[in-house]
Amino acid sequence: MSHGGDVCLKTHQAKQISNIKQGKQPSTLVSFLAGGIAGGVEGTATYPFEFAKTRVQLRNEGKSAVKQSGNPFRVVSDVIRNEGFTALYKGCSSLVIGSVGKDAIRFLAFDRIKGAFKDAETGQLSPLRSLLAGMTAGVVASTFAVTPSERIKTALIDDARSAGPKRFNGPIHACRVLMAEHGFKALYRGYTTTTLKQMGTTSVRMGTYNILKEYELARDIPQTTMTNFGNGAVSGIITTYATQPFDVIKTRAQSAKGATTAEAFNSVIADYGIKGLWKGTVMRLGRTVFAGGILFTAYETAVKVLDPIIPV
Repeated sequence: MSHGGDVCLKTHQAKQISNIKQGKQPSTLVSFLAGGIAGGVEGTATYPFEFAKTRVQLRNEGKSAVKQSGNPFRVVSDVIRNEGFTALYKGCSSLVIGSVGKDAIRFLAFDRIKGAFKDAETGQLSPLRSLLAGMTAGVVASTFAVTPSERIKTALIDDARSAGPKRFNGPIHACRVLMAEHGFKALYRGYTTTTLKQMGTTSVRMGTYNILKEYELARDIPQTTMTNFGNGAVSGIITTYATQPFDVIKTRAQSAKGATTAEAFNSVIADYGIKGLWKGTVMRLGRTVFAGGILFTAYETAVKVLDPIIPV
């Protein structure tokens, strides 16, 4: 790296340390835009992992259901062979739109809540407060963006695997059909488990990332792209194992047919036993490790670009 690059990096890092000590956060607009950009990039890049994970978690029902392997890698191979590579992106637009909204809201909420939770004297955020801030941000994101987008995405993936006529032509059509059949509440099928998952995911992922970042900045560890990616990947691993049961139950509840939380839980236990609550962990782990790295790297990069040009 050139001398000028070293100076710029040190200057930016000094500014980050100063901001943490003073309790400063990116502006509301910067947090919102950077979060949305990061969510869109992450959702698009990692969607095949999400697609395979969802297919593995769904139940094979009826004679028209296409039988499939429980191995997510085999699922990907079978889908490409039988339906083409583009089939791996079925429901992607719904997830990406949801990811843009989810992460815009999640980063905005976390940055604002984090500021409110910080110690007034030191400007620091304890590990417990960091987790609580993430949990609160998760509830906000689930309510305003995640549950509806996840419901449509899951219904589209479930509908696509049927051997019979397809019910949905796309995200908007699926939204209309489901609302016509069950009203607005159809978009919030699985809200409880989705919210629990988001509370866990956001608190663990963002809390872990924030703890690692503050630890590194306090010790003058450079916040490079690799550092951001590594922090995000570590937070993704921890998040996956901690929240996988909620993800499995949510997927069953949000299938095309739909089910209550209790019905979804009982069906998983009946099919696979307790270990079924971690169904799809391998594929989700693959996604969340990369997703965490991509998400936080994209967010930090977007903040660096937007912060100087968008007024507070």
